[in-house]
Amino acid sequence: MRTGDMADTGRIGSGQGRAGDLAKGEPGSGGVAVLKESAWVLTLFCLVSGAAVGGVVTLLAEWVVRLSWGPLQGPARLLTSVPEPWQSVGSVGVGAVLGLVVGFIAVHESLSVRVSADRVVLGVRDSSQDFGRDRIGLVARDGKQLVLLGPDGMEIAREECGLPWARLAEAFAAHGYRWADEDPHLEEFRRWVPGMPGLPDGADALLRARAAAREKDAGADDARELRGELSRLGVVVRDEKGRQYWRTPGQSSQGVR
Repeated sequence: MRTGDMADTGRIGSGQGRAGDLAKGEPGSGGVAVLKESAWVLTLFCLVSGAAVGGVVTLLAEWVVRLSWGPLQGPARLLTSVPEPWQSVGSVGVGAVLGLVVGFIAVHESLSVRVSADRVVLGVRDSSQDFGRDRIGLVARDGKQLVLLGPDGMEIAREECGLPWARLAEAFAAHGYRWADEDPHLEEFRRWVPGMPGLPDGADALLRARAAAREKDAGADDARELRGELSRLGVVVRDEKGRQYWRTPGQSSQGVR
């Protein structure tokens, strides 16, 4: 679960930051803009949501047992057989615990962005990616993903992002980076099908392996690694509705500011 309006921002290195402020710095000023989702707000949101769902489940169970044709009659009768207040307390408690687990996962998966005049650092899970300014030609939004493109149009990073897009655009622009509200290379992507022509040698096999990895529950890391292998072959990959699209760097498009 992403909550794009739950973001902490602050200034690093100046000692004057405060939560909720977007740090701005002119190129060469040494200021660093940091944007990240608030861990405690995100976790609390998931916990409360889970508790609310637990309460609703109790009400639904009581409604289901009154229907002769209702689904899940067995589990519903089992739940309603627990006397109050333990029935409600148990349902809300289980929902809260599950919400807490979802919250921890959401925090672990959330993206943090540090922008300075000379570099951009993207943090996700337990790792970070550091990109020097000379490697970044354009920063763009692609749906719910943040994309960094090199000067040659090659994609160097693509991450799911739940941060406020207006604040991200402001932070990058304040430090002199080019920003686009949409990936200017969208029209260059072609849908991948096995054995299609035009791909560099070895790319088709990597796309096959990546498609298989994405079908597995635990295949996210493999898919990420295979994206890197494809990048080394000069192939950019974009996912949409379970399908893979690809392009090789082409001419620039419009939409950059």
